[in-house]
Amino acid sequence: MRKVDPDKYQAKLHQILEAAVVCFAEKGFRGTSTNQICSAAGMSPGNLFHYFPSKQAIIEAIAEEDRREMSERFAQLAAEPDAIVAIERLVNSLLLQCADPVYAKIGVEVVAESMRNPEIATLFAASEAAIKNDLVALLQRGIVQGQIDATLEPKFAATWLIALIDGAVTRSVLDPDFELSTYTPTLMRMIRRFLE
Repeated sequence: MRKVDPDKYQAKLHQILEAAVVCFAEKGFRGTSTNQICSAAGMSPGNLFHYFPSKQAIIEAIAEEDRREMSERFAQLAAEPDAIVAIERLVNSLLLQCADPVYAKIGVEVVAESMRNPEIATLFAASEAAIKNDLVALLQRGIVQGQIDATLEPKFAATWLIALIDGAVTRSVLDPDFELSTYTPTLMRMIRRFLE
């Protein structure tokens, strides 16, 4: 039996997921076939199914990858002594992602598909819950350290911060005149005034 090279295997997984994200952003989850993903990834269906048994498995892997990346972001922010600065850094990094049209479109597609497909809704709700819990912990740390307004309810504040980012994603897709770099300073001022 041939030994699998873990680096090559991971590189191939990444290649498939990148191709799938582009296809999903362009045609939606429902409108994308596994053959289209194979074509975009430059591989045969048999090769694709060696890595992922179904389109649903690919979607699950994308959700898991997104959750892992967000966990890494929060872990990096743990070293920032000022909780408001940490939140500003988080928001800035997410806004930079929103500037990528593929990322923005896939974000909107996730919301749309979640309303139609309970499995996708459950999958992405778990990811959202993890992000919200990490953000609540960051807000609580800021309150304890006297950096964030102690009268704020962390769960409510986290929900509104997430809603602001979600709104920026949607706006970047729907409004061709919405230039994130122009609007970001106002958003950052709003967030700082809200939290202080």
